[in-house]
Amino acid sequence: MLKSLKHTTLGAVSVLALVAGPVLADGHSKGPYAEYAGTTVVVNFPAHPHYNAAIKVLPEFTKETGIEVEVDQLPYLKMRERQTLELAQDEGEYDLISYVVFSKADYVFADQLENLAKYFMNPKLADPSYDAEDLIDGYVQNIGVAGGKKGYLPGPTGSLFGIPFGSETSVLAYRKDIFEKHGIAEPTNYDQLLDAACKIPEVEPGMGGMASRAASGHQASHAFLLHLAPLGGRVFDDNWEPIINNEAGVAAANALKTIVDCGPEGAMSFGPAEAANSFANGESAMFMDSIAFMPGFENPDRSQVVGKVGYAMHPEGVRRGSQTGGFGIAIPKNAENKEAAFLLMQWLTSKKGDLMVAMEGGNPSRFSTYQNEELNEKYPFSATFGEALQFADPDWRPIIPPWGKINADIGTTMSKVLTEGLDIQEALDGVAERTRATMEEAGYYTWQ
Repeated sequence: MLKSLKHTTLGAVSVLALVAGPVLADGHSKGPYAEYAGTTVVVNFPAHPHYNAAIKVLPEFTKETGIEVEVDQLPYLKMRERQTLELAQDEGEYDLISYVVFSKADYVFADQLENLAKYFMNPKLADPSYDAEDLIDGYVQNIGVAGGKKGYLPGPTGSLFGIPFGSETSVLAYRKDIFEKHGIAEPTNYDQLLDAACKIPEVEPGMGGMASRAASGHQASHAFLLHLAPLGGRVFDDNWEPIINNEAGVAAANALKTIVDCGPEGAMSFGPAEAANSFANGESAMFMDSIAFMPGFENPDRSQVVGKVGYAMHPEGVRRGSQTGGFGIAIPKNAENKEAAFLLMQWLTSKKGDLMVAMEGGNPSRFSTYQNEELNEKYPFSATFGEALQFADPDWRPIIPPWGKINADIGTTMSKVLTEGLDIQEALDGVAERTRATMEEAGYYTWQ
């Protein structure tokens, strides 16, 4: 059984090592894990609420399997930097990595991740009770599949390279007490959302309507795209022509500007943590972002709004379309202990593992977890999240190799809209023009 926790180092980075005790005769001497008992799997996880929850359940994995786990946990942007170095080596330090969704295209295109088919085909490794059909479709499509439609979605030519783990969708948190006090209805569509966002500061002086990401770069781009899909927009049409500057794009930019203008003090510089803190501290009446932040609003040690929060699906615009994003886990091509890493991956994303992580405050990857009575008793908002995931949009942003450059441009430009008053149509026309040049350079129009 697990007997100790210790800190070690992997190169120059801090590692939390989960050290197994004696092998259990009735568990580790037989079954699928016997061959791997005593193996040490080195994993790279982000500093993120979901992965903090996952680390809490890893001792149970070690207890059941005899496989030891070392966790290298880093801020997610530094995690990407570290992985970029490690995945390019002949022999890497990591057996299992977590990756941000927009890294999927880069890693697959560079042939740095294992195709998971051969592991799920192996009867010695694949758990017949895994029930992959129970995994949330939008998450699997967005996080794990590449090579199908558009190159980053499922289809006849698609393959599975990762499993959603710490994946996210967007939901709305709002102050039930404030809304009831002023007779404001729960926002179910964008007209209601934007009306409420600007009414709140009028009826509750000093309180912002909605806290949102808005900081220049990735955060402003994320916030804009959060509204683009439900308002009917896309970055590209099916021929890779930029359409971000059409009527839907303008509507999304106007929605974000309205939200930030009616938001709390300092809103223009908010990242996700700052926006969540604004809501948790009672400085804003709404927060629409990842489900990863929602458990914190019910934690009395971190929140001043416990028991005052209502949860709703991402409001409908032209269509329903909540975001999909967050993290998945994959096996690097240059990993040393690939089979043991697969067993850990499978265990963490199994029905049992998914529920264990969710009970610790992580994000479920399975429909069945959201339907679990024990989870819904602990986190009453879980049922709403499960309903929202029926509308999770795997194509709300394009997961393609040039996306990093395009995403940065969107974020910088939207920041100018928010902070400098740059004309929205002019701003989006400029993004579309530069995006087309980037795509042409990358070869997307070769066959036209």
